Amino acid sequence: MHDHAHGIRGAGSRRLLTISLCLTATIMVVQVVGAILTGSLALLADAAHMFTDASALVIALIATAVAARPADDRRTFGYQRAEVLGALVNAIILIVLSVSVGIEGVRRLVEPADTEVAGPLMLLVAIVGLLANAIAMWLLSSAQKTNINVRGAYLEVLGDMIGSAAVIVAAIVIVVTGWMPADAIASLFIAVMIIPRAITLLREVFSVLAESAPKDTHVSEIRDHLLGFDGVTSVHDVHVWQLTRGAPVFTAHVGVDPAVFAEGRTGALLEKLQGCLTDHFDVAHSTFQLEPDGQAECTESHA
Repeated sequence: MHDHAHGIRGAGSRRLLTISLCLTATIMVVQVVGAILTGSLALLADAAHMFTDASALVIALIATAVAARPADDRRTFGYQRAEVLGALVNAIILIVLSVSVGIEGVRRLVEPADTEVAGPLMLLVAIVGLLANAIAMWLLSSAQKTNINVRGAYLEVLGDMIGSAAVIVAAIVIVVTGWMPADAIASLFIAVMIIPRAITLLREVFSVLAESAPKDTHVSEIRDHLLGFDGVTSVHDVHVWQLTRGAPVFTAHVGVDPAVFAEGRTGALLEKLQGCLTDHFDVAHSTFQLEPDGQAECTESHA
């Protein structure tokens, strides 16, 4: 895709993410203050929803910065797992916030007489939040077509616009009719939006920490590709895992026809195998142990 956006929308992905983070964090603080002043649980829930966006943007920025740090003798894979640990903390906070909002929302529905919400101020704060999200989406709309990190942030902001719209609807209902349970219903709606995202994030974190194969990676398919190269007789002891999202690692023992060793073609074969992983499976970090065919069979029999 070709994009011809100029000015601020044509800035680099890190700058766009930083600007969006500043917008999101500012509105999150405004919503928290607004929730305190108005007594609106929906505004507080939407602030929690904004927190998910801010966290996603922070994680995206960390991923960009940390990936650039070189590995050392102690951290031989570098610092990319920092993103995973940050995501774990983020998911736990989100679940605690959404459950707390849910419990309070149910309480307000059961005892609506105990709750008084300042509808006009609630509406004003919600509109400001919606406008801020619209600006963030506009900023990210061009870059999200070509950058996966920006795309993720764009979708997060889109989700938050739905939350802001729910708060606006609840505020209008309160202003027009004075029906206070509308605030609790909006807060429950937003809490329900948050929980699946938090659970998905937790599952992804545990998948990475358990060193499971990436979701869309099929070991059997990779093995079949490698076996298709001339001189390769077997592929075993295959391991695929992720350092963090989008950073898969692959290792394998490859049985090779002894003629490949005798003719000095191991270097060329290794280059082809690594190229296959990079081009077809988007695995930039791969390690192969090439073994003469007989040795590979011996290794497999003792595994």
